[in-house]
Amino acid sequence: MATAETVTETRTAIIDAARSLLRTDGHTGISTRKVAEAAGVPLSQLHYHFGSKEGLLLAVLAAENERLLDRQARMYSSDRPLWQRYEQACDFLDEDVESGYVRVLQEMIAQGWTNSAVGAAVRDLLTGWYTLLTDVAEEAEARFGSLGPFTARELATLIGNAFMGSEALILLGFDRDELPVRAALRRVGILIRQLEDGQGGPDARPTT
Repeated sequence: MATAETVTETRTAIIDAARSLLRTDGHTGISTRKVAEAAGVPLSQLHYHFGSKEGLLLAVLAAENERLLDRQARMYSSDRPLWQRYEQACDFLDEDVESGYVRVLQEMIAQGWTNSAVGAAVRDLLTGWYTLLTDVAEEAEARFGSLGPFTARELATLIGNAFMGSEALILLGFDRDELPVRAALRRVGILIRQLEDGQGGPDARPTT
């Protein structure tokens, strides 16, 4: 009879194998059989723990989401200037695209348009990011004063949407010469720095 520890180890091994295959083969290139073989477990174990490929991908996404959201929360809770923390978030974008997390997230968002269960799961994951951004916007409001016509939650929504849209465009293959996706995001960091420095806003240019 399997112990709780064995069950946890098996589940972790399957998720780790799926994460690795997603990076090399992509969403459409993996199958439950390939994941089971990579994890060294019977296929029946994968179906027992996750039910289907869709369930497995949601579990991988949830595990990665938890790890990255914790990373982001720790970064934003540091005492560095806010503009530096925002620029770090821009740096993280490329890391997360490279890891495969963003690709799986965007693909599961698309599935959620027609699959209500997937949509609900993805909305739950994304809520954590928008909540974190709202906390950051509230910090900015407390330090700098009015956010203009925006509430903290509205501004957080715009920033979150900007990152989500940028990730989709990067995955589509837009490069820096075609569309300044990354530079546009980083320009927001320049505005934050000007607020922190009390500047009126020289026309600084992002370096990347």
